[in-house]
Amino acid sequence: MSSNVDYNKIDFGVFLPITNGGWIISDTTPKVVGSYEQNRNAAILAEEIGLDFIMSMAKWRGYGGRTNHWGTSLESMTMMAGLAEATSRVKVYATVHTLLYHPAVAAKMFATLDQISNGRIGMNVVSGSFSKEFQQMGMWPEHLDHDGRYELAKEWMQVVKRLWSEDRVDHQGEFFQLTDCMSYPKPVQKPRPSIICAGQSDKGMGFTIDEGDACFIGGKDIPDLARVSARAKQLAEERNKPIKTYAMFGIYPGATEEEANDRMKLYQEGVDREAIMGLLESYGMAVDGTETSIAARAKTAFMSEPISGTADQITQKIRYIIETANLDGMMLTFSDYDADMRFFGEKVLTQLRG
Repeated sequence: MSSNVDYNKIDFGVFLPITNGGWIISDTTPKVVGSYEQNRNAAILAEEIGLDFIMSMAKWRGYGGRTNHWGTSLESMTMMAGLAEATSRVKVYATVHTLLYHPAVAAKMFATLDQISNGRIGMNVVSGSFSKEFQQMGMWPEHLDHDGRYELAKEWMQVVKRLWSEDRVDHQGEFFQLTDCMSYPKPVQKPRPSIICAGQSDKGMGFTIDEGDACFIGGKDIPDLARVSARAKQLAEERNKPIKTYAMFGIYPGATEEEANDRMKLYQEGVDREAIMGLLESYGMAVDGTETSIAARAKTAFMSEPISGTADQITQKIRYIIETANLDGMMLTFSDYDADMRFFGEKVLTQLRG
């Protein structure tokens, strides 16, 4: 495939192992325990090998099974404050749930994070999808459907932006009320920190285009991913606003193709089907009643689209995916957040950007 893509302008980052089990629902993988030490080592290594960003999700409840997949998790904003100190160059994305944090609290937290990171913080906004996480705290709004949660997120985001830029904020909205609300310090970054959001529906992508900078998307396969990416960029063009699209992939390398395939088979042999059933219960259906991409993939144990093979094969596959789906970036997961990350940095990223 001939290409005019400048891979120095494509963002590559790592989805940190903030939870136990990582992105493979299996007990035959290298141990991902979700510890701060493991995340700190991965963050420092990400910077060392030339990745552009580090990101962590926010999870409050796991999926059960014998692996208790995602049952242990650190808190995203707190952890990223530590990792902002441990790094100096990479973009640092922390995740915030709009259902759990008042916008005035979140605005100040991210202004603090921006100061800690010297202007490197990014905000990953989540409107809420896994109801059990929030029901266990009494924080799931039963009266709001999928679109209603995005309406709340839109108002939430607009309030946060005002608090980042205005001296005093008065706001009487459907979901939030602020009276002469002040929030200092303001973020270091101008005009504001980067905002990203994962959304597949037109409503979700519309929210991201209106309020953010990049949309994390998924697909059941690469053609489906290309369709979703094209739809996001079409919606952005209709709004006369730019949007970037990012997607998540798992990197499973081997010295040979056979070795990489053997690793994949080993991980699948250890699949925790009870935990997968817990996940399917949470993410099984999309807004239109079809199976979601994450649910379709998870049945094979892998929660993100796998890219496996030798260094040359992985490089070739990444080029194909980015150029087919017109992606602006990739968020990467690994079964081994040390050896596999080093492999990617030394043998794949150098080819892409050489």
